[in-house]
Amino acid sequence: MKSSKIISKLPYQEPFLYVKSIDEVSEDSIKGSYTFKASSWFYKGHFKNNPITPGVILTECAAQIGLASFGFYLLSQQRDIDLEQVKLAMTSTNVEFLKPVLPGDKVVVEAEKIYFRFNKLKVSVKMFDVSGNLVLRGELAGVILP
Repeated sequence: MKSSKIISKLPYQEPFLYVKSIDEVSEDSIKGSYTFKASSWFYKGHFKNNPITPGVILTECAAQIGLASFGFYLLSQQRDIDLEQVKLAMTSTNVEFLKPVLPGDKVVVEAEKIYFRFNKLKVSVKMFDVSGNLVLRGELAGVILP
């Protein structure tokens, strides 16, 4: 499955789509990126005169690439399914925020599969800025139902 097809099948749209590209994907890992637009709605109040990307948005970006996109890819490799009918739900997060992400910053998300069984995907995820600095790390899990 091509990366553009994965992104097109995600159940998100602007302004809540936080995947710009899927650069690498395999049975064991995925790598993608997103650039946070300075005009994004959440910067208006987080924080006054010193906007940074909220942790919940960083977590969502990591989940859209590391869980949703990766899960769609893994499902498509296992069987012929209609990705339009797939349901997603994040079931757990354990992330650590290590560096702020500012308006206009590009991030790269890398996720490695811990397991994918019984339609539950658990990944180890890392987010980097364009300089290669670690921004976020942790584990995410979710259910992907065909």
